[in-house]
Formats: sequence, structure tokens, C-alpha cells
Amino acid sequence: MKVLIVHNYYKQPGGEDNVFAAEAKLLRQCGNDVVEYTDKNKRIDNMNPIYSAASTLWSKNSKRKISELIERTKPDIAHFHNTFLLISPSAYYACKEANVPVIQSLHNPRLLCPAASFYRSGAPCDDCLGKNPPWPGILHACYHNSRVQTAIVASMLTLHRWLKTWEKKVDTYIVFTEFYKRKFIEGGLPGDKIAIKPHFLDPDPGCRAHGPGDYALFVGRFDEVKGIYTLLNAWKHTKNIPLKIVGRGDLGGDIKNYLSKNPSIPIEIIGQLGKRKVFEFMKNARFLIWPSEGYYETFGLVAIEAFACGVPVIASRIGTLAENVKDGHTGLHFTPGDAEDLSAKVNWAWSNPDKMTQMGRTARKEYETRYTAEKNYKMLLDIYERALSKK
Repeated sequence: MKVLIVHNYYKQPGGEDNVFAAEAKLLRQCGNDVVEYTDKNKRIDNMNPIYSAASTLWSKNSKRKISELIERTKPDIAHFHNTFLLISPSAYYACKEANVPVIQSLHNPRLLCPAASFYRSGAPCDDCLGKNPPWPGILHACYHNSRVQTAIVASMLTLHRWLKTWEKKVDTYIVFTEFYKRKFIEGGLPGDKIAIKPHFLDPDPGCRAHGPGDYALFVGRFDEVKGIYTLLNAWKHTKNIPLKIVGRGDLGGDIKNYLSKNPSIPIEIIGQLGKRKVFEFMKNARFLIWPSEGYYETFGLVAIEAFACGVPVIASRIGTLAENVKDGHTGLHFTPGDAEDLSAKVNWAWSNPDKMTQMGRTARKEYETRYTAEKNYKMLLDIYERALSKK
């Protein structure tokens, strides 16, 4: 099968870029002919603001280039990962004019929320859900703290809802959890066009060969929505349990200030690491902590990485976190934002290493059942074949 894959890189690298690269590699490894079309939002810095705003709504340039690429390469199907900002939804029209079925992976809730986060002022927010135009986002300047920039995003959403682009120009949407399928249906997408396919982890890092480790671990961005403050406050009440923090972010200075004021708390900042070193830290941890307070986090690959290493996860009891981590089986749940509840779960987990080891074994089985490249390719191919059968 020849697959055209399309992706618009953001200015800052992120998880969507990794998924795009991983799926492209997987398709090629399985014998498919892959054609890539990409653009980068870094180009905006050198563009006229009016032109970049117009491109967000409808990019004639992207539509023309993709039409030419389709004419030259003759793909069977087109799989989009991101069109925001510069590619724009006009690219779908190029595919439809050439009778090429369109798949769109929904890596975030941009179609429902201008900020693509459902998070505002330190709390979950779905004020724009079902509203056309999504005026609350403009009122609160949700995109880049700018009413003007938010209005541009809201205009793009409004235009393509009016044109029925989301209904008529996309054959299948891919989401990663049941939670998000329900949310997109609530936001107006046709349920019969939404398929569920989780992310995968490849290569397999391998399950740890020893028993429980000697520290707790956090891996992620140092951000309020990731639950960093809840994590730090929880450690005031833990029983002298070592915690290692891997990652980086805007709150790195806050963490260092906190530790300087509380030198007796056993927290160590490791910083940003390559994937191989992250897996080493995971395999030597007793459990991973996933304290995110972003109710609408789309997946959370970090939990699957821990599962693959045979490490259980203590996660917030919200949204996709609660769906991916099964309480008492592959980890434990705690009340999101509740530092005392998190510390209670951490203390229990530390005091019950045998039970946590068993949860780690169950987590490893969960990875083998759902999150390997082999299982994922079968799901992806099934989605492609169903779209092609409709053609």
C-alpha cells in the first residue's frame, strides 16, 4: 500500500512529532511505500502576519503542493497527523478531489478547543465545547494569551464547521482512548467515523529482570498541568521515600527553590535524558508517578513506557489516565490535585513491594497485549482497509 502521511511540525518538538515518525517507520518496516509531506511552524517567524493568518484558515499553497504530490506519487490513502498552522484543512480538499481517502489522527482537542488543551487558569475547562464560534476561548485569550491569535484559530474552526469539512472531507478519525471518542462525539464529530487505536512503543525496552527498585520516579514536563506542585507537596508527607524527577520545563526554577527551602526532602532533579537512560531509570524505580491534572490529556505514552519495563504507575483518577492505568491491577489511582491522597498512595505502595511487583507484571502483560508495534500495525491497517472499502 502507498500511504501519504502529512504533518505540520510545531515550533517546539513534542509527542505528536514522535508518533508521526514512529508510524512512518512502522509502515515502512511492514513493506508499505510511504510518501511524506511536512511543513514547520518555524517558518511563521519570517512570514507576513496577515499571510500566516490567512494560511491558518485556508492555505492555497498547501493545497496546490499536495495536489501535485498526489498526481506524481498516486497514493492509496492519506493519513494526516497535524495541519495546524500552515498546512490547514485545505489539504483535505486536495485529497478528496483526487479521490484519496483521508485519515486524521486527533492528537489533541484542537477541533473542540482553540487552545487544544481543555485547560484554563489551573483547572479543566470545556466552555467552548459545542459552541460555534468558540467565543469563550477568544474572551479568555486561550491561545498564546492573545485574543487576536485565538480569534484566528476560532475563525478556522468556525469556517470549517460551516463548510462541513470535518464531516465530509475526512473519512476516519483516529483517537487513542474511549474517553476521547466520547468527547469528540459530544463535540459534534460523527461517531461512526471515529476509530480507536492507542499509541505503541517500539522497540520494546524489555521488562526489568529484578524486583522492585529503590526510588519513586516522575518523568515529564515541569508544568503545572502535569501536577508538579501536587507532587512536591505530596512529598512533605511521605515516609522518607527517595524521588527522582526526570525532565525539564518552565517550573524547573520553582522546583530548585522548593528543594533549597526543604533540604531534608529526598528529591533529586535528574534533568532531561535520552530515551535509553529514561528506561534505565524506569527499570530501577519501584513505581512511576503520573500526577497530571490535565483532565483532557489525550494519551500519556510515559505510562506505556513504564508498563513495558514492568513498572506499575500511580496516576490521577481522571480522563485517559484512569482509563490507561487500572486501579489495583497495573497501578493505583489518587484524587487529582490532592497531595495528601497522593502521599497516602505512595506510602502504601512503598510499604507493599510484593503487591506493586505483581502490578508491574500485570502492566507488562498489558503492554504485550495492546501496545506493541505488531498489534498496532494490525489496528492501523484495519483502519486503512475500511476507509479504502468505502472508497
